Amino acid sequence: MERWFEYRHTVGFEETNIVGNVYYVNYLRWQGRCREMFLKERAPEVLADLQADLKLFTLRVDCEFFAEITAFDELAIRMHLRELAQTQIEFGFDYVRLDADGGEVLVARGAQRVACMRGPNTRTVPSRVPAALEAALKPYATGVRA
Repeated sequence: MERWFEYRHTVGFEETNIVGNVYYVNYLRWQGRCREMFLKERAPEVLADLQADLKLFTLRVDCEFFAEITAFDELAIRMHLRELAQTQIEFGFDYVRLDADGGEVLVARGAQRVACMRGPNTRTVPSRVPAALEAALKPYATGVRA
């Protein structure tokens, strides 16, 4: 069993700069998209909670780049759980270019730390990670710190 949730993406021209390589901010957008697709596919009950009063605040994101990618490169953004605390979650992301011959090249690695919060916007307070989200994340744990 694979220890990550995978989101596939084909790079488009709008994600590149004038030189032709991918503009760095797109890597961060793909982290968010991968996280959203995880919720849609693996934890749909959390989506209803988000429509109520659960909020996922992104506290920190980072990305380290190893190789350039360009338009029409095929990517797999692989998300795994790095840390699960009472009110916070840390995700890890591997960005893998998928070559036509079946090869894979790690082009970047990133992370994202999220806090679970509840309440109205002016009085939001930390909240425990919902049990449904915790259960959905467990299969993707890699050396998780608790």
